Amino acid sequence: MVEERMGDCWSYTKDQFDNLEKHTQWGIEFVEKYTKFVKERSEIEINYAKQIRNLSKKYQPKKNSREEEESKYTFCRSFLITLNELNDYAGQHEVIAENLTSQIITELSRYLQELKTERKSHFHDGRKAQQHIESSWKQLESCKRRFERDCKEADRAQQYFEKMDADINVTKADVEKARQQAQMRHQMAADSKSDYSSYLQKFNQEQNDHYYTIIPNIFQKLQDMEERRIERIGVCMKTFADVDRQVLPIVGKCLDGMTKAAESIEPKTDSKQVVESYKSGFEPPGDVEFEDYGQAMKRTASETSLSNAREGKEKPAGKSKGKLWPFIKNKNKSPKQHKEPLSHRLNDFMTSKPKMHCLRSLRRGLSLKLGSGPEDFSHLPPEQRRKKLQGKIDELNKDIQKEMDQRDALTKMKDVYVKNPQMGDPASVDPRLLEIGQTIEKLQSEVQKFEGWLAEVEERMPSKSDTHRRSGLYETQNNTTVSNNCAQDRESPDGSYTEEQNSETQVKVNTHPIPTSTVPEFDDEFDDEETLPTIGTCKALYPFEGQNEGTISVAEGELLYVIEEDKGDGWTRVRRNEDEEGYVPTSYVEVFLETNAKGAMTYI
Repeated sequence: MVEERMGDCWSYTKDQFDNLEKHTQWGIEFVEKYTKFVKERSEIEINYAKQIRNLSKKYQPKKNSREEEESKYTFCRSFLITLNELNDYAGQHEVIAENLTSQIITELSRYLQELKTERKSHFHDGRKAQQHIESSWKQLESCKRRFERDCKEADRAQQYFEKMDADINVTKADVEKARQQAQMRHQMAADSKSDYSSYLQKFNQEQNDHYYTIIPNIFQKLQDMEERRIERIGVCMKTFADVDRQVLPIVGKCLDGMTKAAESIEPKTDSKQVVESYKSGFEPPGDVEFEDYGQAMKRTASETSLSNAREGKEKPAGKSKGKLWPFIKNKNKSPKQHKEPLSHRLNDFMTSKPKMHCLRSLRRGLSLKLGSGPEDFSHLPPEQRRKKLQGKIDELNKDIQKEMDQRDALTKMKDVYVKNPQMGDPASVDPRLLEIGQTIEKLQSEVQKFEGWLAEVEERMPSKSDTHRRSGLYETQNNTTVSNNCAQDRESPDGSYTEEQNSETQVKVNTHPIPTSTVPEFDDEFDDEETLPTIGTCKALYPFEGQNEGTISVAEGELLYVIEEDKGDGWTRVRRNEDEEGYVPTSYVEVFLETNAKGAMTYI
C-alpha cells in the first residue's frame, strides 16, 4: 500500500543512495556549466555592441566645413541615419547582455547556493538515518549473539545437571548445586530471548520506518529539489530566447530606419545640389570677334611710327586675351604669334603701366590655399559669394535676435527690481544692458557691411538675356575698343574670382577710342611668346597638387628647372619639360640658382 501511494518516486531507489548522491551532484555541475555558457554569451554581446558602436563612431562626420557640405546630399544624410540606427542597434545588444546578466546569471548564481545548501541538508539527514539503522542492526546482532550464547550455556548446564543427577557417587549437595546452576542458565537464556525478541521487534519497526518513511521522505525531498532544478533550467532556457525576442521589435525598427533612409536617397536632388554648390554666376563667353589683321597692310609710309605700329598690334591682342577664364583652364601655351620688332617691345615696356596684378592675384590664390580667405568672400565666384554673404547675414541676424531677447529679459528684470527694490538693485543690470547694446550695434554694423557687399554682388551679377548681352558686345566691338584688363585683374592662379576694382572694372562704351598706351595689360604671365631660359634648378621638399590655373603639380623629391625666381609674392616659376611649366610655392622647394644667373631675370 505504501509503495502504491508513493507511485513513481525515488523511493524505489532506496538502495541506491550513493548513486542518487552522484546524480544530484552532476545536476548542480550542469547548472554551473549553463551559467557559464550564458555568461560567455553575455560577454560576446557586450563586445559585439562595443565594436558596433566604435564602427558607428568611426564613420560619424567630423565637425568641419567639408562634412557640412556633404550633409547637403541625400545619400550622405542617409548614411548618417544608417550610422545612428546602427548605434541604436548596438544598444539593443547591450540590453540583451544586461537582461541575460540580471534575469539568468544572477538568478542562477543565487539559486546554485540555495541548491547546494538544500542538497547538503537532505543528504546529511539521509546519512544520519543510515547510520541509525546500521547502529540498530548492530545492537540486534549483539542481542542475538548473547541469546545464542546464553542458550548454549543453559544447554551445557542442563546436561551437567543430568549427568550429576545420574551419578550415584555424587553427593546430593553437588546435584542440587548443578540443578540450581542449570536453572540459572535457563533463566538467563529466557531473559536473553526476551531481550532479543523485544529488540528484534524494535529493529523491524525502525527498519520499516527507515525504508518506508524516513528514506522515502528524504528521497522525495531530493526528487522535488531535482525537479525544481530542472524546471529552473527550463525557465532560464526560455528566458534566454525571450531576451532576444524582446528586442526584436526595436531591432526591426532600426532596420526599418536604415531601409527608409536608403529609400530617401534622391539622385535628382543631389544632382541639383551639385549645381547649387558650384554655380559660379558667370555667363558664357560671347562670340569670338573677327580680328582684321589685314588693316595693317593698308598703312601708309607715314603711319609706320612706333606708336601706330604698337596700336595696330595691341588692339587685337587685348580683345582676345583671357576670354574664357571662368570656364576653362588653359595650361598650354598660346599659339605663337609673329614677333614684333625689338623697338616696339621696348616702347611697350616703357609706356605701359606696371604689370603687378598677376602677382597680387597669385598672393590671393596662395592665401586661399592656406585657408585664409578674405572677409568679404571676394575669392569666390559671384553666385557662391552671394550665398556665403547671405548665410553670414542670416547668422548675424540670429545673433542680433539672441542679444535682443537677452536685452528684453534684462529690461523686464530691471522693471521688476524698480517695482520691488527688495528683490534686487536696478542699477546692477545697467552695465550688462550697456554691454548688450554695444554688442547689438557692432553686430548691426557688421550686417550693414555684409549687406553692402551683397548688394554690390547682386548688382554685378548678369540679369539680362544672353541675346541682349551679345548684341551689346557686337555694338561695342564696332564702335569702341574694349579693355579686358578688368577681368584679368580679378583672375588668380587658382581660377578664383575677386571683386578688386579699378577704373577699368566695368566695360564702358565710349565713342572715342582709348589709347592703348594708357590701358594696363597683363604681359603674358602664363603664355610667353618665347621660352624663358633656365636660371637654376630646384628640388621639391613636399608634394604639391597644382590643380589651379598657372600652377604645376610636383612630387616630393622631384627635380625641376627654375625659369623665374620668387619676386616677393611667395611663388617660383619652374619647368618640367618644354610643354609643362608653372608656379609652385617657394616654401615647397629648395632652389639652386646658377651664379651667373642670379638677379638676371626681371619680372616683365
